[in-house]
Amino acid sequence: MTVKIMAIGGHAGDMDLTAGAALAQAVLDGHQVVMFHLTPGEKGHPTLSAAQYAEQKIREARQFASTIGATTRFLEYGDGELPVNEAVKFQVCDVIREEKPEIVITHWKNSIHKDHANTYLIVEDALFYAGIKAFDRAAPPHWVSQTYYADNWEDPFDYNPDVFVGIRDEAYEAWLKAASSYAYARGETGFQYLDYYRALFVVRGRPHGFPRAEAFHRSEWSRQVRMQSLTERA
Repeated sequence: MTVKIMAIGGHAGDMDLTAGAALAQAVLDGHQVVMFHLTPGEKGHPTLSAAQYAEQKIREARQFASTIGATTRFLEYGDGELPVNEAVKFQVCDVIREEKPEIVITHWKNSIHKDHANTYLIVEDALFYAGIKAFDRAAPPHWVSQTYYADNWEDPFDYNPDVFVGIRDEAYEAWLKAASSYAYARGETGFQYLDYYRALFVVRGRPHGFPRAEAFHRSEWSRQVRMQSLTERA
């Protein structure tokens, strides 16, 4: 059965780096992936204007998606200006209803970046609105089965991952090629993102028997395991 996964990031590049290898692997396994960026993340370049960098980031996001075999969606908010209000929540709700993903990946709530924290709040309500029939929108209601929170160095507080996805070599290479399309990932804006996340693959993977892995956090309620007996395999 084909599964659709939607990765919702505050900025173009957020989900690409933090969940991109698992997403590339999902595509290789025959599933569908949508990269949904709420802002370009355009205000962090040392020499380009915000307008110039927004154009570049959007091109890079499309190139990333093309490389791993995903599609892209964008909202038109500015970096650092992502609001938390009903208008944006319903915009995200509408995209969820249109795309009908079974799985959503997004930011954890406790972040040093306001756009990341705001994305968490927006997505939480958008998921609820998307599933409720009484919210009359253009597309019919759709419930998302599972939400995962990506392993982002800017969202570390109380982040306790409980899902570790082993990354095969072909998926890793696809992710590395795709992520390298982002100039900021290559270190153009200062922080060496690719170095960090390549190292994190090993840190997350080795304790769980994988050469490389990406980690994800689930909400406490979704970690509950239902068993008929203690001897049942979870």
